[in-house]
Amino acid sequence: MGNKDHEKRFLLRLDQKLYERLQSEADEQGRSVNAHIVNILNRTNTPATFEKRQIIGKVIAGKDLSQSGLVLVSGIYYRYLLDDNGNVVEDAQYAIIEANGNILTLRRI
Repeated sequence: MGNKDHEKRFLLRLDQKLYERLQSEADEQGRSVNAHIVNILNRTNTPATFEKRQIIGKVIAGKDLSQSGLVLVSGIYYRYLLDDNGNVVEDAQYAIIEANGNILTLRRI
């Protein structure tokens, strides 16, 4: 955590099951529950990129995925990776699950 003068404290009420889940996740990461919650909030409160706002969740037909590893989405060509490292199935559909720079990760749906 940062400087104590710049920290804001507040009471947060959680049901027991949620707290236990957060505690388990925090233990796995070697963090306190408080640090784990702050980490979650920091990750989810980052400014959204164009890709995260406009591209994540879009569905692409397998026939639109080129053999060269490029796909046209919203007028921009992106490189793509399949999350299972499998081969493209032309009659399947794929959802964009991650955008990292000019590389999209797709999952068959």
